[in-house]
Amino acid sequence: MRTAAVVLTALFAGAAQADCRDLTFDGASFTACRVDPATADIRLWLRGPDGGILGTFDRVNDLLGQDGKRLAVAMNGGMYHDDRRPVGHYVEDGVEEMRLVTNAGPGNFGLLPNGVLCLGEGRAVVLESRAYDRARPVCRHATQSGPMLVTGGVLHPRFLPDSTSRNIRNGIGVSEDGMLWMVISNEAVTFHHFARLFRDEFATPDALYLDGSVSRLHAPELGRHDPGFPMGPILGTVVAAD
Repeated sequence: MRTAAVVLTALFAGAAQADCRDLTFDGASFTACRVDPATADIRLWLRGPDGGILGTFDRVNDLLGQDGKRLAVAMNGGMYHDDRRPVGHYVEDGVEEMRLVTNAGPGNFGLLPNGVLCLGEGRAVVLESRAYDRARPVCRHATQSGPMLVTGGVLHPRFLPDSTSRNIRNGIGVSEDGMLWMVISNEAVTFHHFARLFRDEFATPDALYLDGSVSRLHAPELGRHDPGFPMGPILGTVVAAD
């Protein structure tokens, strides 16, 4: 069923940077932001000019404000260690901070297949990590996380419809028309539920989980600026300050 996706696509048509809407899918509430990589300035942030980790939407906004810009929409952009360094591959403005990790491991990140969001010139792509390793695309920004929610139109094989593991979750996917979907659940859901949202509502053949209990969204047009502890990587779009 893709009724909500059709409505959202009509509402988002022509959006230059990002547009966000709340929606209900299979009885649960979500917020989805549709971004056109061909026109939007999409970036990742980890460290400030002094080398310290930024960690918050406000600090990214302060940094952008020095150039007369601001965050339009943003969310946590991948898993990180206790010191907020990225767990997996991370590239910011063409500079690699962390290498690609392709081996299985503990936790959600190591639940293969995991994947990489690659932001290039006017495009965004989500690739399974080993496919990314083979292709080595040119990415101005890249972040690795896991697990993959959807790979080639197929849900992750470890996701169970009757799972009792529920959490607030956020992730990203790229639909067949090239649009980037930044999505967060507004209530605790299973991996299977969250992955089906990407596959069935937004028609994203490939989608990537970003995180769970730390998941947060900055969407001023919805009056939303989720509070919480400092984060690691932050993914967002940039516009001119008002």
